[in-house]
Amino acid sequence: MVSGKKLGDILLDGDVLTKRQLNKALAMQETGDGRKLGEILVDLGYLTIDDMTEVMMNNGPKSRWKEKEVIKEKVMAKELSEDTKFALSIRTMISAGVGIATLVGFYYMMIGEIQEAKELPKIDNIYEEEYPSRHPGYNWPSSMEQYKTQVGGLEAAVSDLEEQVEKLEEEIVDLKIELANKRDKK
Repeated sequence: MVSGKKLGDILLDGDVLTKRQLNKALAMQETGDGRKLGEILVDLGYLTIDDMTEVMMNNGPKSRWKEKEVIKEKVMAKELSEDTKFALSIRTMISAGVGIATLVGFYYMMIGEIQEAKELPKIDNIYEEEYPSRHPGYNWPSSMEQYKTQVGGLEAAVSDLEEQVEKLEEEIVDLKIELANKRDKK
């Protein structure tokens, strides 16, 4: 357990508390307040429980233990050789097995997807099936201006054809009249 002085030092080092605030809380303890230092600081509004928890997690005895472990791991990493013995926990081995199984599963899934994609019809075949009346080289215009140009050209061609059809119809009518007149004369 962390003593009041130790907790105060940790809170001061974490810049969560000022010396004046700490001294006021310690003075309250010395005058007979039986509460713990942290309780007094929270009641005075100098810090919150979250602040104290965060500082303790970052600067408390466990974090120093973690720092020692990190240093120990760095030293051990430098000393690894063929004769070095190490132990793996069952949890680590299970995690590694699950990771490898997942990767193998993804590999075979991708192989299946690739094989399925190879069996799909080619784009040329799809085009011919969807648009059988269009020749294979037919392309839609790539821009609106090209589209308008093509449609405008088609409209003009259709209009010319309509005029030609009307003229041909008139000629047919004239030819029928001439034929009828020739038959009547005979």
